[in-house]
Amino acid sequence: MAVFGGTFDPVHYGHLRSAVEVRDALQLQTVKLVPSYQPPHREAPGSSAEQRLDMVRIAARESGFLEVDDREIRRGGKSFMIDTLRSIRRDIGDAAPLVLVLGDDAFALLETWHEWRSLLEVAHIAVLARPGSHVDENLSTELANLVSRRLVERPLCLHSKPGGQICILRLTQLDISSTRIREMLGKGESVAYLMPSEVLTYITEHGLYASTST
Repeated sequence: MAVFGGTFDPVHYGHLRSAVEVRDALQLQTVKLVPSYQPPHREAPGSSAEQRLDMVRIAARESGFLEVDDREIRRGGKSFMIDTLRSIRRDIGDAAPLVLVLGDDAFALLETWHEWRSLLEVAHIAVLARPGSHVDENLSTELANLVSRRLVERPLCLHSKPGGQICILRLTQLDISSTRIREMLGKGESVAYLMPSEVLTYITEHGLYASTST
C-alpha cells in the first residue's frame, strides 16, 4: 500500500497521474490519497478541509484503485505524516509493506518534518523525481547519507520488507500545480483539462478560489 498525502487544494491531473504510475511501478492494489487538515509547512489552504476532501473523493470515484483516507481531517490539528503512518500501520499490521510517496522537492525538505527520522521505522519512502532532476543534488549531508544507506534500485524490492528503504521513481510528471490553478481561477482563466471536469464543476458550484490573487 502507498500513501500519497497532500493539501490537494485543489486536486488535479498531476496528482492523479502520479498515483497511477506509482501503482504500476510498485505493482500495488491500492494507493491512499490522504488530504491534510492543517499542513504544517504552508499557508492555510484556500478551501476548507471538507471541501478538499469532497474534491479528492470526486476525483477518485471511478479509479478502481484510489482510496481516499480522511483520518487527518478527522484527527484535526496539524497534520504530521508520522502520526498518519503510525495510524495506518496499526490498521494493516507490522508485516505489510507501506510506502510513503513524496515529490523530490518535499523529500529535500524532509529534515523539517516532525519526527522525520522515524518515518523509515514505519514505512518505505518512494521519491518522485521530475524529468531531468537529480534527487541527491540539493540534499543535506545527513539526508544524502541516509539515501546512500537505504536506497534500493528496483522499486519492487520494497515488497520484501515492511519499511526502511528508499527508492526513486522517475515518472511522467505533469507540469501542473494547485498554486497555478488557484491563480488562474482567481483571474477568471480556464483550467479545462488540468483537472477532472467533475472537480471543476464542484469548484464552480461552491465559488472556490474566485478571489484568489496569489
